[in-house]
Amino acid sequence: MTPPSTRDRFAALFRQHHRQVYAYAVSRAGRDLADDIVSDTFLVAWRRLDAIPADPLPWLLGVARNVVHERHRDAARQLRLLSQASAEIEGDVAEAVTERAATLAALDALGDADREVLTLIGWHGLSTREAAQVVGCAAPTFLVRLHRARRRFEQALADQSAVVVPSRSAEEIRR
Repeated sequence: MTPPSTRDRFAALFRQHHRQVYAYAVSRAGRDLADDIVSDTFLVAWRRLDAIPADPLPWLLGVARNVVHERHRDAARQLRLLSQASAEIEGDVAEAVTERAATLAALDALGDADREVLTLIGWHGLSTREAAQVVGCAAPTFLVRLHRARRRFEQALADQSAVVVPSRSAEEIRR
């Protein structure tokens, strides 16, 4: 349980600076997001109460600034994802479905170890060092595994593409 002095200190901090943090949030992000930004700012303040300097307002506004930037990054990321999804929808849907099916089938054709190595990097966005930690090996060893998995995936993808989209001869096309 939190000691009363800690709660009292936080309550005093909140009462003294809430209006200023709220005004800053409104000026930077608008009224729609201001309450969330203030909540996140004071959540950070609660978690780092011992790190707050004697003059807390600049520190609080710095935290609020970081929260606003994080919200903007999230919004930009969402817009990028939406535009990518729109581009995918606007493109040749049949081609996209065929390509996706071939890719998933090629991944399915791989062994578990190859699939894990590829997805840690490609889907989960880990660095080679981070992925090596997950797998439990040294980074150079992981790089060798990744190289081999990529070669096997390329071969499996070529095999799947040949099955999913069989090549037709010029004679067959003319008929």
